[in-house]
Amino acid sequence: MKKEIINSDSHDEKLVTVAIHTYEKAQILKSILESEGIPTVIHGINLIESTIAGSVRVRINESDLPNALRVIEQVDFTSYVSKSEDEEEEPKRFIREVLIPVDFSDYSLMACEFGFRLADDLNCNVKLMHAFFTPFYPASIPFGDSFTLQAADKDVYQDIKKNTELEMNNLIKRVKDNISKGTFPNVSFTSTLVEGLPEEEIISYSKKMKPTAIVMGTRGKNAKDLDLIGSVTAEVMDGCKTPIFAVPEDSKVRNLTEIKRVVFLTNFQEREFKALDIMMNLLKPYQIEIILAHIAKKEDVWNEIKLSGFQNRLSELYPMLKIGYMLIDQSVSLEVTLEKYVKDNSIDMISLSSSRRNIFARMFNPGIARKMLFHSNTPLLVIKGM
Repeated sequence: MKKEIINSDSHDEKLVTVAIHTYEKAQILKSILESEGIPTVIHGINLIESTIAGSVRVRINESDLPNALRVIEQVDFTSYVSKSEDEEEEPKRFIREVLIPVDFSDYSLMACEFGFRLADDLNCNVKLMHAFFTPFYPASIPFGDSFTLQAADKDVYQDIKKNTELEMNNLIKRVKDNISKGTFPNVSFTSTLVEGLPEEEIISYSKKMKPTAIVMGTRGKNAKDLDLIGSVTAEVMDGCKTPIFAVPEDSKVRNLTEIKRVVFLTNFQEREFKALDIMMNLLKPYQIEIILAHIAKKEDVWNEIKLSGFQNRLSELYPMLKIGYMLIDQSVSLEVTLEKYVKDNSIDMISLSSSRRNIFARMFNPGIARKMLFHSNTPLLVIKGM
C-alpha cells in the first residue's frame, strides 16, 4: 500500500485520524486546523449521504498531532454549523425534561427506571434519545493506518436506520409495559433518533434544549470491554453542563427514594457552592444526608478546618438538611480509597463538581468522575458548578 503524505516536499510521514465527522463538520474542522498552520486532508467522503456522521475522516501528519489536539479541544461546532429557519426563530427555553440516552441494552432499561422515577419526582417529562453511528469504517483498522474506502451503499444505511427504528420501538413497548405494570411511574415521554457520534449529539442536545438532568446507564466496574478514553458517558461528563446521573448496571440503588447518604467530594472551590445548590434542587424531594468529604494523601489540620467551615456555611443555607463532613486519608489509589470509604460508610451516591479539562489532562490524569465511573458500582451525580 502506498504511504500517504500531505506535503510531498517533506519526508514521508504517516497520517493519523483526529476526528470522524459529517462532511460539513469535517470541512469546518479542516478550515480551522489549516488556519492554525496544520495541513489537513479529509478522506472517505460518503457521496450518497454526506450528512451522515462517520462518513468523513479528518487526517493530519502525525507530527502535528499535539498542536491539532490543542486546537480541536477549543472547537464548538454549535457555533459554526448553520441552523434552519425554524431553529433560528425558536426562542431558547428551559425544558422540564429528563434526558435518557439509550443504546437498547439491559442497563438502558435500568437507566429508564431511574430516570422515569426522577422525572416523576421533579414533575418533568422524559426524552429517550438514541444516536446511531453508521459504521462505514472497520473498527479493527487503527486510525493511523492508510486505506481506501469506497462510497457507502445507501441500502446499507437504510438497513441500519430501519433496524435502529425497530430497536427504539421495542424499547418504547418495554417502557409502556413497565408503566402498565406500575414498575415505572406514568410519566409523559417522547423519543428521538439522531445520526452522529453519541457523545457529540448528547452534548449538542443538552446545549440547545437544556434538560433538567441526564440519566445514563453504565456497565459497571467489572465490564471488560470499556474504553477509558472513548466512553460516551465519560465524554458527556467532560463536555456537558447539564447535571448527569451515571447509574451502573450493578448498582443496588434503582431510584433516588432509596438513597439515604450522599457524599459530596470537595476541593474547596468556589464553583462547588453553585454545584451544591443545583444538587439540592434535584434532591429536595428526598430525605437524604449530605456528607462533605475531602480526600488528602496525608493529614492536614487546615483541611479539617476548611471542611468544618464549609459545613457551617451550608448549614446556614440549608438549615433543615442533615450535613456532616469527613476527611478521607488517601493511603492508596484514589479510586480504591473512595470505594472503601463508600462501602464502610454505607454511601448510596457520590456527587461532585467537575470542570472541563483538556484532552491531555483527561488522557494522562483522569479526574475523579472518570476514575469512579470505571471502578465503582455506586451511582454518580456530576455537576458543572459554572
